Amino acid sequence: MFRKNFLPPVANLLAFEAVARHTSMSRAADELNLTQSAVSRQIRQLEAQLGMAMFHRVRQRVVLSDAGRVYAADVRALLQQLTGATQKMMAFSGGDLLNLAVLPTLGTRWLIPRLGDFAARYPDVTVNFAARNEPFDFALEPFDAAIHFGTPHWAGAICDYLMHEQVVAVCSPSYQRQHDIRQISDLSNVVLLQQTTRPTQWTEWFEHVGASTSHAMRGPHFEQFAMIAQAAVSGLGAALLPRFLVDKEIASGDLLQLFPQALTSTDAYYLVYPESRAEAPLVGAFRDWILGQCPTR
Repeated sequence: MFRKNFLPPVANLLAFEAVARHTSMSRAADELNLTQSAVSRQIRQLEAQLGMAMFHRVRQRVVLSDAGRVYAADVRALLQQLTGATQKMMAFSGGDLLNLAVLPTLGTRWLIPRLGDFAARYPDVTVNFAARNEPFDFALEPFDAAIHFGTPHWAGAICDYLMHEQVVAVCSPSYQRQHDIRQISDLSNVVLLQQTTRPTQWTEWFEHVGASTSHAMRGPHFEQFAMIAQAAVSGLGAALLPRFLVDKEIASGDLLQLFPQALTSTDAYYLVYPESRAEAPLVGAFRDWILGQCPTR
């Protein structure tokens, strides 16, 4: 719970941020459409409340103190967050609001293309998306639910199983022809594209298919599946990708599934929501809908 006596007036924070950015009272005043004396007064009020100087006066300039530099970064982030929250509310057209945290590639390639069906069923619901790759504290983040890949463990939250991954080896048709990839042993002579967050995936795949290679963990690293998929389409190497995330590229011929063998992930995708929201009608509606979008589980 915040304490009001620790909250400076927003006008003082705006003045402080502008002066910190311009290192000039006069230029900050011009930006804020205030007089220089008004901006100076707001800075003095803020410094009095904080009990320390935010700036050093050097000739015609003002320079942030050490404390001022730390405070300026925090204030700028908070003002940006407040601006974003206000813009979000201004764009909100009424009805219900569902805030989701999703894995970037899953959201882009799997969830969003299906979302038209949810919108048709619930036309009064506005769905907002934000990218999150790691678990977070729902008490500190403004989300109703999240999609998580891993194990069904999330402090203070309920995890509903969605689906596993079927990971397959793919590359572009031109790359396959260039390197004459016909059998699994041929992968020893090509570039293996690696995902940063799953560094042992190629090793696991080779073990699954009963093969071995000395360079299973070698190759360029990419942080997200979308990056690896594009790298594979561009002919940079062979990649291991969840089949459901690259169905479109395989169907169009941009990617070729090299072998029928697939590695089923030990981890899985889950819809996660805080225990306090378990009975919320909108969360329940989204839960039922997304479960219906998943393959037979």
